[in-house]
Amino acid sequence: MAAPHRPRTRDGLLVPDGARPRLLPRLPESRRARRRLLRCAVALCVLALLPSAWLRLTQDSRVRSEQDVPSAPVAVVFGAGLTGNVPSAYLAHRLDAAVRLYDAGKVRVILATGDNSRPSYNEPAAMRTYLEAHGVPASRVVLDYAGFDTWDSCDRARRIFGVRRAVLVTQGFHVDRALALCTAAGIDAYGVGVDERHDATWYAGGTREVLAADKAALDVVLKPNPKFLGRHETAVARVLAAR
Repeated sequence: MAAPHRPRTRDGLLVPDGARPRLLPRLPESRRARRRLLRCAVALCVLALLPSAWLRLTQDSRVRSEQDVPSAPVAVVFGAGLTGNVPSAYLAHRLDAAVRLYDAGKVRVILATGDNSRPSYNEPAAMRTYLEAHGVPASRVVLDYAGFDTWDSCDRARRIFGVRRAVLVTQGFHVDRALALCTAAGIDAYGVGVDERHDATWYAGGTREVLAADKAALDVVLKPNPKFLGRHETAVARVLAAR
């Protein structure tokens, strides 16, 4: 004897035979409601892009070429990942620019700030090895092992290493955010935006910056403590005092 037919249910509601679950929310049926939904979506997009636009409008005047950037005691080079145990291509390009600034007498110390959150991953040490291989004396390179993001790098540069004036070295799509955060941390900074080929990596970096701008705006306002603060370091001051 066949089992009695039982109507199928979904969330306690009867579902007719042959009906398929709706995977997407139902759009408003009236034209007025659809227009209201579209306006809300546009407003949300504009709000999401405002921090990115604010960064560009307020910081572009401090982005300079390697030749035109004012001299400063310190170049701050931000980490950009490793390939194996050596700097990634983007990080190598940042370090190359820092080497040129040092050779031109624009900076006297290079602060290499990056991630060393686990023993097997040491961005600052790899950056120092690269700089030494390209002619920068080891005595002129200072390492920040807790530069886990841009705000941490900027805040620690000021509060831990005592940097007051610096040239920031990074890619062009990142330099406005770096300038805003280091300025908020109390550093008088100019930025050098390293040119890159506009490939998939470049576009991905630019897209990430749009999203990161929202966090940057909060960091500027709230000035949170970095993930690791630690004790004051005198390495930068010692190098500068040694001439």
